[in-house]
Amino acid sequence: MKRFFRGSLSFGFVSKTTRAAALAIGCSVILAVAGCTPQETISKINVTQAYQTVSAHLTQDLATAALVTTRPSPTPAPIQPTPVLVATLSPTTDIPKATRTPTPTLVCDRAAAGNPFDITIPDDTSMQPGVNFTKIWRLQNVGSCTWTTEYALRFFYGAQMDAPDAVRLKGNVDPGQSIELAVDMTAPQAPGSHQGNWKLSNARGQLFGLGPNGDAPFWVRINVLEPPTATPTQVNTSTSVPTTTATPTATPSSTPTPEVQSGGSVIFKPEDALNLDTGEVNGSSGSDLSYQTDASDLHLLLPLGSALLGVSGSAEPGLPQCQSATKSAAMLALDSLPVGTYLCYQTDQGLFGWLLYTSLSAADDSADFTYRTWAATP
Repeated sequence: MKRFFRGSLSFGFVSKTTRAAALAIGCSVILAVAGCTPQETISKINVTQAYQTVSAHLTQDLATAALVTTRPSPTPAPIQPTPVLVATLSPTTDIPKATRTPTPTLVCDRAAAGNPFDITIPDDTSMQPGVNFTKIWRLQNVGSCTWTTEYALRFFYGAQMDAPDAVRLKGNVDPGQSIELAVDMTAPQAPGSHQGNWKLSNARGQLFGLGPNGDAPFWVRINVLEPPTATPTQVNTSTSVPTTTATPTATPSSTPTPEVQSGGSVIFKPEDALNLDTGEVNGSSGSDLSYQTDASDLHLLLPLGSALLGVSGSAEPGLPQCQSATKSAAMLALDSLPVGTYLCYQTDQGLFGWLLYTSLSAADDSADFTYRTWAATP
């Protein structure tokens, strides 16, 4: 019997109680095989109870072993952040270069019209022949140089009206300041419109004025009235019956009407030019008159080439009046003229004519004119 128990049983991680129960079961099995009586076996151990005990302990021990031998869960890998795309700019092509607006260079000697400009004697003031008056303008120094007492108000062209050639400034005028300049004048004896044009001069005697180029003159313009006609009354002191003297009736001489070479209506827009000999607008050559605007919102007529221009008045002039009218190559501001003013001109071909200023549009700065150019002297 002893040779059957030389082996060993191994149950791993089972407890002592479990091992004992298992040995009991094993013993029971061995005794049955060896021929032991059932009574002896039953008396020693209740097999069923032992089996249940072993099963319970095995289940508990296996659960404990599973807790002991279970490997820890692997640590999850850290989440990698999503890469952020950063746009790069090429310093030579993609990055816009800052551009600096150049500072405009101020001109040393430059004048602008003050507000108001005409302090006395507005344009087309009517007066009797020979009346003395004082014309006063307000001018602003918009240049970079100070006007000193070496600067002067100087007659430029037109009707001087007994005024001096120059009037010195009485004090300094710094850039940005304004000054009122006065000159004494006398109305001419001849009736009609008379205009005198003036400029400023610096210490070196150089002339300057208004407008985009600083060379436009400013002016005084008056309308001299017809002198009153005195009718003399003859008193006959004799007692004889007065005799009636018949006044001879003057026979009007017929004046031939000069032939018109060109004429009509024209609408000027800024930068337009007109050939007064042919009526062509913006032609390739031969233009006599240009229409321009400037930063001060002045509307300017500028004679071109050898053409001349001057103010006539509110009445339509004839050829003799335009031939004798004062004309020059200086630009003329429409802003100083009332609508309905006639201008006399001489073209670059030596022909005379008149230009009637009819309207000025504030919407697009266009100006309307009617003109007539005579073909030749009658």
